[in-house]
Amino acid sequence: MRIAQVSYHTNPVAPLGGRQTGGMNVYVHELSRELARRGHQVDIFTRLDGERPEVTALAPNLRLVQLPAGPPAPLEKELLAPFVPAFAAEMSRFAADEGQSYDLVHSHYWQGIAAGEPFARAQDAPHLVMFHTLGEVKNRARISEEEPGERIRRERELAATADAIISACAHEHDLLARYYDADPARMVSIPCGIDTDLFRPRDREESRRALGIEQDRPVLLWVGRLEKLKGVDILIDAVAQLEDPEVLLLVVGGEHGHELRGELEEQARAAGLAGSVRFTGAVPHEDLPDWYSAADVCVVPSYYESFGLVAVEAMACGTPVVASRVGGLTATVEDGRTGYLVPWHCPEPFAERIELLLRNEPLRRSMGEAASRSMRRYAWGAVASELAALFGELQTERARPAAAAGC
Repeated sequence: MRIAQVSYHTNPVAPLGGRQTGGMNVYVHELSRELARRGHQVDIFTRLDGERPEVTALAPNLRLVQLPAGPPAPLEKELLAPFVPAFAAEMSRFAADEGQSYDLVHSHYWQGIAAGEPFARAQDAPHLVMFHTLGEVKNRARISEEEPGERIRRERELAATADAIISACAHEHDLLARYYDADPARMVSIPCGIDTDLFRPRDREESRRALGIEQDRPVLLWVGRLEKLKGVDILIDAVAQLEDPEVLLLVVGGEHGHELRGELEEQARAAGLAGSVRFTGAVPHEDLPDWYSAADVCVVPSYYESFGLVAVEAMACGTPVVASRVGGLTATVEDGRTGYLVPWHCPEPFAERIELLLRNEPLRRSMGEAASRSMRRYAWGAVASELAALFGELQTERARPAAAAGC
């Protein structure tokens, strides 16, 4: 098949840790690589934000296509909506110039879906979409979130026109039906994937030595984009309640969140944790297994996660997780077996579960081993197989009306 992946607002091969780079980037890039390995011709379409080649070969059968839309400079995604029609037109121009059409269009995030919808129509191809995050759900998850009504209105319209909607878990499937009136018959739950060759348990002592972390110190880890929805403030307050003053919290990622980082650093100082909380900034994705393996516990105190890639990566590395009982985390973290799910967004229950794991090494080790085994089902090969089967079904459905008309 010839497949168009539409990732309008963010370049899937950009370094992680920026304002607009995270789990979706990993998803689009890794899924596209796996599909290309299977012989599909895959083009990833993204917005050009500088002086770069229009087409870059990433691997056999896989290309990155960067097209102009709006000013040729990096822009916050909130400012990119007006240029969606121009991007859709550029994709059609590119396909016409090549003299080829696409068998399927797979679009990501609401802006990418808005661009992919007219492009898929122009190609007469099925349109498969994945929202990754939902504006209505973000607003309900945390009272201070202010996703605009225009985004939510467009998400509702786009959910109604897509040929199929992928949700990362059954919970997101239910939210789409409840808040967006999405048709359950057109929704399929397929989890995100991870590179299980990269994310696997490593020697704890070696990982700590490589990262310059004290061997005998209890270590907690947080990974992600630094934004208030991720609940880092809850985690800092939880660390302040722990009995062991030697506990070290590593905050990895989030280079873009300078203002919030300053607030969190001040919060740590005020709580007497100036020497107990380290902000590392962004790290290369391929280095993350060492950080996960060096930690005793990975904490994911988010208000909302459509999937929660960090938790899956940590567990694949054999590190138990203490996470909020929200979204996709409820599907990936098995409470009491591979980690703990906390139903309240306040420090005390997080501190209680963290303390339990830090004090009990056999429990921590048992949970880590169970976590590592359970994450094998998220290997990209398995995820790509499910998606490829869905692609085939959509193509077959699209071909039926044409065949009937021919009769």
